[in-house]
Amino acid sequence: MKTSPIRVLLCEDDPNLGKLLSDYLNAKGFSTTWAQDGAEGLKLYHRETFDFIILDVMMPRKDGFEVATEIRKESKQIPILFLSARGMKEDTLEGFKVGADDYMTKPFSMEELLVRIKAILRRTASLPQEGEEVTKFNIGKFEFDYNIQQLSLDGNEHRLTTKENELLFLLVKHKNGLLERNHALSAIWGDANYFNGRSMDVYVAKLRKHLKEDNRLEILNVHGKGFKLIAPEA
Repeated sequence: MKTSPIRVLLCEDDPNLGKLLSDYLNAKGFSTTWAQDGAEGLKLYHRETFDFIILDVMMPRKDGFEVATEIRKESKQIPILFLSARGMKEDTLEGFKVGADDYMTKPFSMEELLVRIKAILRRTASLPQEGEEVTKFNIGKFEFDYNIQQLSLDGNEHRLTTKENELLFLLVKHKNGLLERNHALSAIWGDANYFNGRSMDVYVAKLRKHLKEDNRLEILNVHGKGFKLIAPEA
């Protein structure tokens, strides 16, 4: 049975780059709708259904950050990739702050763009999608609600960061089994490189602190392989 192509909303005000990107993505099997400014992009987003969003940062009427902020009010799950001619650290941080899954600085190769898109789609497929109902879990004495990024114990609620939330979800899904290190890195960070690995270790340490109130819970390092969340079965 033939599968439907991934539907991409591309917001890019440069007519040459916009056409080039649109034609390239369509040639690679995507179904691309191209908007030439942020306001037009938002109208298309509300009118049609998309699986992936590509936003130029600097656009007339509404910039990419404004568009992403509006989209994130309605959807926490749809992947967003930013394109920008500015590589300043502040812009990159702002992109992730408003909900980006990745950020690319122009100029870039079409091949790299395709690799980034595929990596994002792979990892978002590893995490719950909109409409999935089972997002509440009991972990020992804790209740974990993935949808609202919250860990609760005896009425005390703790708000998790996005990466803490996604990492805990994968640990819970693999409870008492092995969560492979590279799988977690690809699913959450998009790349299993050294620096992302160090970042993940920091988040594992944070989760251990969050869960320390229940001494039956433990996140073990499985040397060279990954992590294991030890928890009593319900």
